[in-house]
Amino acid sequence: MSATELHVESLLGIAERLRSAGCVFAEEEAQLLLAAMSGPARIASAVGKRVAGYPLEHILGWAEFCGLRIELDAGVFVPRRRTGLLVTEAASLLSADPMRERLDGSEPDVVVDLCCGSGAVGAAIASRIADLELHAADIDLAAVACARRNIGRAGGDVHQGDLFEALPPTIKGRISVLAVNAPYVPTSSIDSMPHEAREHEPLWSLDGGADGLEFHRRVAAEANEWLRPGGNLIIETSERQAAGTSSILAHAGFAVRTVRSEELDGIVVVGRARP
Repeated sequence: MSATELHVESLLGIAERLRSAGCVFAEEEAQLLLAAMSGPARIASAVGKRVAGYPLEHILGWAEFCGLRIELDAGVFVPRRRTGLLVTEAASLLSADPMRERLDGSEPDVVVDLCCGSGAVGAAIASRIADLELHAADIDLAAVACARRNIGRAGGDVHQGDLFEALPPTIKGRISVLAVNAPYVPTSSIDSMPHEAREHEPLWSLDGGADGLEFHRRVAAEANEWLRPGGNLIIETSERQAAGTSSILAHAGFAVRTVRSEELDGIVVVGRARP
């Protein structure tokens, strides 16, 4: 049997095991695992982990996000496709920002990826918009270590701490875009999430409190102090909670609009700081 025939046989066998375990994209996952692992023992171990419910991205050590390969460590929140809307909206606002047309060009836009996890959002924004002062922050040490690799390649800085407490005071009042993918799953809904999220992502990256909006309230309460006049706060939310997120931002003094993407199945609420 040729090497090609052996590969096809392995691919088909692995795909069948993955399909039996409930993996919807079994063939694609089998190809990725075969490409990433060398040697029968490593392949068998990787397939065994996937069958047991480990996230594919944690096994591979990376996740595809907005056309980038984001390095990902075990136990770190896996970036979702829907979060691409957060990136698209941030890039659109930065591109259209008249403040980018500065006379001396010496002051780059300050962008913050708050609750950054792996740093996927910040890295993706930086891949689309040049000349940013990029910062990211997360409370989780494992996430921060991972984000420093992804954000570092984009020339940004990553800070560890609880929300705004992590950020350097030098950027207070200067942020053009504050992109936030904070936890927004209601506590009572955690048990109904997919196994791989419940078991292999940290609870603090998922649990948004009783109604899922606890972090949205905390962010909205302080964001105006950190944004420049006319700067934008963009928060990912859900269809169920969009009205609640909008109300929170409106009560905090923002001019609010909601953006939806059927293609990405994503929703963000944008709050513009008043001049």
